[in-house]
Amino acid sequence: MADIVSPLPGIFYRKPGPDKEPFANEGDSIEAGQTIGVVEIMKQFSEIRSDVAGTLESFAVEDSGTVNPGDVIATVSEG
Repeated sequence: MADIVSPLPGIFYRKPGPDKEPFANEGDSIEAGQTIGVVEIMKQFSEIRSDVAGTLESFAVEDSGTVNPGDVIATVSEG
């Protein structure tokens, strides 16, 4: 298992916009470098990417949830 952590404080969003599909869902196969969400701070959006390929097991933060640096955003099972 590998944790995806937030590099900065802000609000985590699973979708690129309110009427858009999520970047990824629990149970999806994801590639290393794939965007799983964005963190917004003061209208600046930073993509959150997985460091590993595998299955997105779970999100530890709700959509529109607050994150701090080092907080776990999601867990990926490698392979």
